[in-house]
Amino acid sequence: MDDGRIEGGWHVDERCMNCDVARQLAPGLIGEVGGRSVVLRQPHGQAELRQFHAAAHACPTRSVRPPAGRLDAALDPFPLALDDTVYLCGHNSVHTAGANSYLLRRPDGTAMMVDTPRWSTSLVARYEALGPVTDVLLTHRDHAAHGRRYADRFGARLWIHEGDLDAAPDADRVLRGTDPAEIADGVIAFPLPGHTRGSVLYLADERYCFSGDSFYWSRTTSDIEVTDTVTWYSIGELAASLARTADRLRFEWLLPGHGDRQRLPGDDMAWRLQQLTARTRELRPRPVDFTAVRW
Repeated sequence: MDDGRIEGGWHVDERCMNCDVARQLAPGLIGEVGGRSVVLRQPHGQAELRQFHAAAHACPTRSVRPPAGRLDAALDPFPLALDDTVYLCGHNSVHTAGANSYLLRRPDGTAMMVDTPRWSTSLVARYEALGPVTDVLLTHRDHAAHGRRYADRFGARLWIHEGDLDAAPDADRVLRGTDPAEIADGVIAFPLPGHTRGSVLYLADERYCFSGDSFYWSRTTSDIEVTDTVTWYSIGELAASLARTADRLRFEWLLPGHGDRQRLPGDDMAWRLQQLTARTRELRPRPVDFTAVRW
């Protein structure tokens, strides 16, 4: 097994912040050892090589390094299509703890950005190539970095919930309370206090669930999970939010800020969400402990 630093091949350098992004994009090729990502083996064939390039261009600390030492911009796959409607932005930011962000294309040719990648004027052009971006939707305070800059550059509206408003006090649209709010045709915001006071889930077309850090798909359990060890506000409030909201959610794609993405039939997702709601009700507050998270 590669120790992450072998000269002459793909490796992960010492700047790794263990955010899990590279492991999501190159599963089986990059893994976790000793609290950081390491290269498990070198790529075989073009498909695995593309996985390495995706991991390298998404890594917020640029810790995934190619044999030549420098990343080739021509091999940057982002924005990366997950299907014909949603794209993964890549280029995750250290200012959002390496969170994933997404572009949601709409039937009228426009797009919405959910959370934000690192700020770069060259990246703006890449994202705008998919269509004019009308809205930047923030799921919560931890992912608010760069929101205003992207919204201003796009000429878009910046959204956040009042519970996390101090993280984006100049937001153009402020969600309030706990009732769902339709923010565009087919796009509904569900306030979901728990991870933070102002956490929000965005549901699009009864197909896509942008869950922020409220819940995610776990590779460890092969199920939907909450990160109770990194719940800043209240695990009890998160349980109440899920109990209030789960029956209203219908989706096939689970698209979180941290943790894996997954696509399953809607009935399967609905059943798993009900089971998660029951499990979360049994959880009790724990000290914040990043080392306890096992994606």
